[in-house]
Amino acid sequence: MNVYSEILNIIDLKQEGSYWDFKSEWYSKGKKADLLHDIMCMSNNLENRDAYIIIGVDEENDHKIKDVKDDENRKNTQMIVDFLKDKKFVGGIRPTVYVEPIIVEDGCIDVIVMKNSNNTPYYLNERYQSIEANNIYTPVMDTNTPKEKSADIHHVEYLWKKRFGIISTPLERIKHYLCKPVEWLDAPTNWETVKKYHMFFPEFTIEYTLEDDGDAYQYYLFNQTDIRPHWREIRIFYHQTLLSTLEGVSLDGGRYFTPTPLTDGVSFGRFHNWDIVFKYFIKDTLPYVIHQFYYVPDGDEETTSHNRFEECILIFESENEKELFKNYVIKNWVNKENFSINIWLPHFSEIDGYIMEEFKKQYYNMQILKRMLSEFRRTFIR
Repeated sequence: MNVYSEILNIIDLKQEGSYWDFKSEWYSKGKKADLLHDIMCMSNNLENRDAYIIIGVDEENDHKIKDVKDDENRKNTQMIVDFLKDKKFVGGIRPTVYVEPIIVEDGCIDVIVMKNSNNTPYYLNERYQSIEANNIYTPVMDTNTPKEKSADIHHVEYLWKKRFGIISTPLERIKHYLCKPVEWLDAPTNWETVKKYHMFFPEFTIEYTLEDDGDAYQYYLFNQTDIRPHWREIRIFYHQTLLSTLEGVSLDGGRYFTPTPLTDGVSFGRFHNWDIVFKYFIKDTLPYVIHQFYYVPDGDEETTSHNRFEECILIFESENEKELFKNYVIKNWVNKENFSINIWLPHFSEIDGYIMEEFKKQYYNMQILKRMLSEFRRTFIR
C-alpha cells in the first residue's frame, strides 16, 4: 500500500493511533517545541514502522479536511530538516523525515513522514524550550509521553532493543548489519563461493557463487568496457538456514559485483503489457543494501564500473516514489523528445541470437527515464 492510500484509510478511521497524529493546521512559530515533541514521539513509535503527522484534518469537526495550501506556517521537507539540524540529539543522530503533500477531494493535506529506523530512541542531550534533555518520548495508543516526563521503562527498553536488532527477524537483522560493511570479514574460500561473515555475529553470512550461471545479456552490460555476462547467485544464511537468495552479476570482467536490479514497466494502454521496461533499486530494501555493501570505492576501475552501471538504472527513494513516477511517465511520455537531446549510446556489438536494436531501445529509454526522474523530483520536490 502506498502512502496516499494508507493516509486515506487512516483518515477514515476518525481516530488517532499509535503511529499517526492529526493536526488541523501547521504548527505556528510559537509551537516549535510541540513540533519537535511530536516528531520525536512518532519517530520513537512502538510499532516498528513509518509514522505520520497528518496536517489538515480537523478532529473537532468530524475529521473533515482543512486545506493547508494557503497555511502561512506551511513547511516543506527542507524546512523540517533545517529545523531538526540544530537540535542537540544524542549522538548527533536525527530522525529521517520528509513532507508528503497529498491532494484529496476537499483540498490539500500535508503528511510529515517519519521513516522507520533502528536508531531509536531519539532524544536530546540539551534542553530545547519545554523539551527536557534525556527524556525519551513515545506514543502509546493515541497519547504521547508528556514533555516533562520520560516513557515507561519497558517502552524505553523496547526502543534500545530495536537499536541493537534484538526484536528483529534474522533477515531484518542481517539487513541492518549489511549497512556496515566494515564489520564483515572474509571467510576462508572454498573456490566455489566468496563468503563473508559478521565479526560480532558470525552466525550471519553472505556469499555469492563463482561459477557462471548462464550467459544471457542485458542492455546495461554494454555500458561496461568488458561486456561479457557473469551471472552469480547471492545467498544469505543464518547459521545453516538459507534466508534469501538473489541474482548477482559480476561486471566488467569481475571488476565490480552487484545484485541485479529489479524490473518494472509502464503501460500506456488498458492491457498490462509493458510499453517501457526499466531496471531499478529502491533505497533501504535488501537488494539495494547489498548493492551498497559490495561496492568498495577505489577511485579507479571498480568506481568506473559502478558508476557506469548506475547510469543505466533508476534508484528510487521509496516504493511510493516509484509508483508516482510511473504515473508521471504515463502523462509526460508524449514529450519524451524534450528529454532525449544529446543522449549518448555505447557501442552495441552484434551478439548471435539477440535483436541488438531492442537493447539499444532499452538503453535509450532508460536515459530518457533518468532525465524524467530528475525533472519529476524538481517539479514535485517535497
